Amino acid sequence: MKVLYFDCFAGISGDMTIASLLNHVDEEEFKKEIKKIALKDFDIEINTTRKNTISAKTFKVIYQEEKHHHRHLKDVKEIVERSELSEKVKKLSVEMFERLAEAEAKIHGRSVEEVHFHEVGAVDSIVDMIGTAILIDMIKPDKIVSSPLPVTSGFVHTQHGLMPVPAPATVELLKGIPVRSIDIEGELVTPTGAVIIKTLAGEFGGIPDMVIHSVGYGAGMRDLEIPNLLRTYVGEEEVKKNLKH
Repeated sequence: MKVLYFDCFAGISGDMTIASLLNHVDEEEFKKEIKKIALKDFDIEINTTRKNTISAKTFKVIYQEEKHHHRHLKDVKEIVERSELSEKVKKLSVEMFERLAEAEAKIHGRSVEEVHFHEVGAVDSIVDMIGTAILIDMIKPDKIVSSPLPVTSGFVHTQHGLMPVPAPATVELLKGIPVRSIDIEGELVTPTGAVIIKTLAGEFGGIPDMVIHSVGYGAGMRDLEIPNLLRTYVGEEEVKKNLKH
C-alpha cells in the first residue's frame, strides 16, 4: 500500500506543500499540468534553498497583483471547471475550496455564497490548492497520514486587519485535528495549509510502519529557530502477516 506522510514539524502552507511534494514526481510533468489551470498571466518558479543547512525546494507563483479583485466560491469553481485537468484533480480542488469557504463563512457570520475569498481568492492560493491536487493525482497514494500540527502564538496581518495566530479560519479548520503547542511566534499553519491537510489526511499520528522510497523538503519563506520546512515521505506500508504458532 502506497503511503504519503506529512511531517508538519514546522507547520504547513500551500507553497511548502507543493515544494515538498515536488520531490516525489517528475517536475517537468507537473509544470505541464499546472499550466492547464484557467488563469491568465501567471507563472511559477521552482528553486532550491537551505534552511538550517538542510537543502529544500521552494515554490512561488508569479502574477500581476490584482487590485480589489475578490472572488467568491462560484468564481473559483468556474476557474477549476474551465481548467483542462482530470476530473479527480477538479473534484479534490473543489472540495478544498468548499471547506475553506465554509470555515470563512462561519467566522464572519455569512453564507458560503457571500464569502469573499481575500487571501485565498488570490492567484497564488488558487494555484497552490489546485497544484496540490495535481501532485496528489501524480503520486497516487493509497493512504495519507499527517503528524499533529503545531499551534503558535502572536498576530498576523490579514485583509481584515491584525488577527490572532492561529487565524480564526485556521482554527475552524483545525477542529478534529490533533495539535501541539510550540514556543514560536507567528503563523506556522496558514488557512491554505490547514484546508489542504484537513482534506487530504485520513489519519493523524506518527509515521506509519513503512519502507521509505522518497523524502521531500519544502521550504517556507521565513527563517525560524527551527528549520522552516515541511517534510513528506512516500513509501510502502508494511503488511503485517498473521504468524501461526
